[in-house]
Amino acid sequence: MKIEKRSPGSYRVRKTIQGKSLTLNYDHKPTQAEVLRDMSVIAEAAPVKGSFLSCAESYISSKDKVLSPSTIKGYHSVLRSIDTDFKSKKIASITQQDIQLLINKYSAEHSPKSVRNLHGFVSAVLRQFRPDMNIYTTLPQKREYEHYTPSEDDIKRILEATKDVPYYHIPFQLGIMSLRRSEICALTLDDIDGNILTINKALVLNNDNEWVLKPTKTAAGTRKIYISDSLVKEIRDYGKIFEGNPTSLLYGLNDIQKKLGIPLFRFHDLRHFFASYAHSQGMTDADIMATGGWKSDYTMKQVYRHEMNAEKEQKRIFDGLF
Repeated sequence: MKIEKRSPGSYRVRKTIQGKSLTLNYDHKPTQAEVLRDMSVIAEAAPVKGSFLSCAESYISSKDKVLSPSTIKGYHSVLRSIDTDFKSKKIASITQQDIQLLINKYSAEHSPKSVRNLHGFVSAVLRQFRPDMNIYTTLPQKREYEHYTPSEDDIKRILEATKDVPYYHIPFQLGIMSLRRSEICALTLDDIDGNILTINKALVLNNDNEWVLKPTKTAAGTRKIYISDSLVKEIRDYGKIFEGNPTSLLYGLNDIQKKLGIPLFRFHDLRHFFASYAHSQGMTDADIMATGGWKSDYTMKQVYRHEMNAEKEQKRIFDGLF
């Protein structure tokens, strides 16, 4: 926040709060605390204008430069799915009952997770433009997703079936080593230094349905992992890591599973296998987190249920598996 000196004894402060451009003039140089207090009074006194739709679009626009393309795409998708009548309401007149009715209607045709995503977005918009509003919506009960963690036999069969097809064999090995589809598709040969693979970017869809590269979502996601000599040689001989997008990688895995008669599971479930297998082999939680790019012990244990010198541990685990 910049305090501008316009002339002797005249100061001006301009700031955007809750989507509104505010200007304050002083006949003395104000303190930061004074400006914040006065801005707050003005913002609360002036009713917010515009529909929920216009405010939501403004909210998304304000986040465009700080959030990932996939997150922005998700916001637009949620906004499109919101009832037209709700989007047309003046944001200043929206009540808790309006929100509850929206959630009740949306819950009839969508999963609890989708409902919570929608409610989270609506709440975020209202927090920005109606910070004084207390939101206490009743949401549908969460459904626990039963992850299928592939067995060691499943993994070995998949690797054996693709051993002569580096297009799949390479990314499947990386998935088993905890990499996400988006991370694998963003890798280049320049990311390999000896036996160390650097993960610092991902390939994701933006709001225009275009695949774009972006930095990893969190600091924990940026990491280095050990890869075996055999995998390094396979990549060097092939001349690349993977040419395709995350969707084609999932479809490829599903095709192999069907041919082998293995229960279908998501590519992301290879991360479940990694966490479970590494845990069973005595890898510490700290090293599992570092290898998989989990930002918290809570996240790893809640989602995957099992749960450097991390590079030394990775070498011991992966050399024994492949």
